[in-house]
Amino acid sequence: MISRFFGAILLAWLFGFLWFALFLPQPASEKVATDGIVVLTGSKGRIERGLALLRNHKGEELLVSGVDRDVKPAEFAHAYKVPKDVMKRVTLGREAIDTRSNAVETNNWLERRHYASLRLITADWHMRRARYELAQQLREPVAIVADAVVSKPSLLVLLREYNKYLLRRAARLFGI
Repeated sequence: MISRFFGAILLAWLFGFLWFALFLPQPASEKVATDGIVVLTGSKGRIERGLALLRNHKGEELLVSGVDRDVKPAEFAHAYKVPKDVMKRVTLGREAIDTRSNAVETNNWLERRHYASLRLITADWHMRRARYELAQQLREPVAIVADAVVSKPSLLVLLREYNKYLLRRAARLFGI
């Protein structure tokens, strides 16, 4: 009886992981405009994607969440070739150190602006948990457009992220 129970749990975990790994979120259409754009720092391509969308007027402002405290706005602008007129619409968020604090920082940024829609940019393997964490933090209704940056995650990265996602969902279920 116990072995069947654990077997069923293992089978559910395995099928869940296959779904998680095989059907990673995809980039959103560039035709879609939102009030704000948020990039969670991390792997390559995220900041570039957010800046390109901001330049193309697909959002009013951009928050880059999780920027190192030592990075100065001028250094950021130089590194990403951001003109001054575009840089005026960029906020470098320095409070976040993980996905959960990215969500807190994003919510605080949104509350000051009262935006109704947001484009969330992060890696494809990270999107589900990032979107979940953000949805848990939002105090005002905000439409979230998930815009995943395509990557080639290793099996280890996918396993780690899937387990983190499951743990966050379970923690919420138990009120933790």
